[in-house]
Amino acid sequence: MSELSKLSCEAAQGDVSALDAAAVAKFSGQLTGWRVVEGHHLTKSYTFHDFAQPLAVLNHIAELAEREGHHPDLRLSWGRLEVDLWTHAARGLTKNDFILAAKIDALGEGTRT
Repeated sequence: MSELSKLSCEAAQGDVSALDAAAVAKFSGQLTGWRVVEGHHLTKSYTFHDFAQPLAVLNHIAELAEREGHHPDLRLSWGRLEVDLWTHAARGLTKNDFILAAKIDALGEGTRT
């Protein structure tokens, strides 16, 4: 379990700045299977053998996101769930994105692709 998964997302106060490339590299090294896309957002895909499993995982992620006050973009299709994370107020990645990604990983559900 990543140390990031033990932290909690913090509510944005005032101006929020995106992380620099060094911080993105540091935090992304603590995640499994997440890709940093153009330094702007994190993405991860999960594959399943039916429709019910990704729907259940989506619901677990949604509950987690509500508790953390930080919400990913989720795309559901048969046998697949895709998760994208970034902080809209920062127009890029913040520590909250990496914390939520680690917490999603800690759910331990699905197979990443």
